Amino acid sequence: MSGTQSPVTSVDRALLILQEIGRHSRGMTIDELSTRLGLPKSSLHRLLGALKHRGFAAQPDPGGPYFLGTEMLATAFRFYETMDVRAVIHRLLLRLSEEFAETVHMATLDGAEVVYLDKVETMRAITMTSVVGGRNAAHATGVGKALLAWTYPTDEAIKAWAERHGPLAAPTRSTITNPAKLAAHMALIRERGYALDLEENEPSVRCVAAPVFMGKPTPVAAVSVTALKDRMPPARMEEIGTALTKAIAEF
Repeated sequence: MSGTQSPVTSVDRALLILQEIGRHSRGMTIDELSTRLGLPKSSLHRLLGALKHRGFAAQPDPGGPYFLGTEMLATAFRFYETMDVRAVIHRLLLRLSEEFAETVHMATLDGAEVVYLDKVETMRAITMTSVVGGRNAAHATGVGKALLAWTYPTDEAIKAWAERHGPLAAPTRSTITNPAKLAAHMALIRERGYALDLEENEPSVRCVAAPVFMGKPTPVAAVSVTALKDRMPPARMEEIGTALTKAIAEF
């Protein structure tokens, strides 16, 4: 159990029960829950009764193990199906822009391109082709590469994507257009945890980007921090990459 005291103990305990049940696909008995959570069975009975009443927990067989209920799953799916990604992630962009004092983007993948859904600029804003609603080649941008690396998580999948959308455009001399080289590059991105755009979309512009999963198996979006080359030496990019992935994980 967390060392931080919850303001409403009963609610906190109910949430801990759901978290614990969710970790066990074969369900959990009340004895197992009592041992794992350190809660008395009398308290668990009351809380599980309330969760069952609302459909957030289920016990198919009397005296048997508990499972997550259908309402718990339906609520989660409804949220993700109707989620406004921009509204959810915008506050993260504001935080990152303030922390790094650089322009921050959020984009999604659409075929061979990224679509920019949000952008937060700072006093040091720079002129770029990225605008909200605008598009750029996915393989040439930080956000695009962060999305591609995890949407197509194998060499074969990336090569197939590149062949399907090829020949890949080369906005600058630094853009990777060869499918095999792109696949190897994606593997490095997955290993590192974030993507780099080293003047591959626009000359003198660099960025660091990372995927945002929001509980889904593939990214729902990617977020990037962008600046002029002079403000993005390798050490700074590594610093931002580490901080960016940490901020997204804690978001």
